[in-house]
Amino acid sequence: MEKENKSVIIWLLSGCILIFLMVVVGGITRLTNSGLSMTDWHLVTDTFPPLTEAKWQQAFEQYKQFPEYQKINIHNDFTISDYKFIYFWEWFHRLIGRVIGMVFIIPFIYFLIKKKLDSSTIRKCVILLGLGGLQGFFGWFMVRSGLIDNPDVSHFRLALHLTTAFITFAYTFWVVLDLIYPERTTIEKSLRTIARYALVFLVLQIIYGGFVAGLNAGLIHNHWPLMSDGQFMHESVILEKDTWFQRLTEGKSGVQFVHRTLAYIVVGLIVLLYFKSKKFTLDTKQTDSIKLLLLLVFVQFILGVFTLLYGVPLWLGLTHQISAFFLLSAMTYALHRLSK
Repeated sequence: MEKENKSVIIWLLSGCILIFLMVVVGGITRLTNSGLSMTDWHLVTDTFPPLTEAKWQQAFEQYKQFPEYQKINIHNDFTISDYKFIYFWEWFHRLIGRVIGMVFIIPFIYFLIKKKLDSSTIRKCVILLGLGGLQGFFGWFMVRSGLIDNPDVSHFRLALHLTTAFITFAYTFWVVLDLIYPERTTIEKSLRTIARYALVFLVLQIIYGGFVAGLNAGLIHNHWPLMSDGQFMHESVILEKDTWFQRLTEGKSGVQFVHRTLAYIVVGLIVLLYFKSKKFTLDTKQTDSIKLLLLLVFVQFILGVFTLLYGVPLWLGLTHQISAFFLLSAMTYALHRLSK
């Protein structure tokens, strides 16, 4: 790591931490059904929550005009205290998004003025800026889908929003690693290829994690290793009248089945990477990165199993999502160490 890059690395790592925090709060927001509590979006005026009881009542009355209250919460003795609880998590989620924007843009301008960024890093930071803006748009796009007729967001849009956050984090972390390790060791291409496939299937698994969350598909078939007695694929997946594509992307049983299956593939690829790496002479960082990856994929797999068996309790569902974040971090680090 070059000394002049230290401040830039700290800046980008702080962005990684904030993105991680935003994903955690986003998970809480989803698991507490808080995402539709703020029915409008303003860049400045909703930076702070309502500060008086009159403002709270006004926000609550506005919330009552939308499907989530009219079709669900109106029947649940839903009070303004309940509303304040769900409002807090959505507001906090949006606040972190604003903070991330400021933490990125202001130092970026400063580093540009001070000429602390080379042309390659500037290009990468511009991509990060685009990803951040896209992430904000996808968040609005997702929430909007639950404010029209159906009091739930589209699981496709939820997965898009979630996956973009993970990708933004991974790319930011990659840029940090480029600065920390400007020189890379040439290694056996077959290891890098396996790591790349593992990353692709891990991203697919994250996408399907979004589908499962959006459809509440973790609340059914709470058995493992089979989806029910004697069935690896639940019969409902086969008996549905939709096309196979619809069954595996829109049906709860089908989505859960794919999520289960992708987990086996991800574990298998990382186990393959581990045993394949033993045939080559790697440096300490490369070896340690693969060992860490192997450990985390088993932790994530076990958490996934227990999250399913216990019917997705809040703390376990959140832990499973956080673990996925650490797994992606380890995957990014391992692939970087195995790249030329």
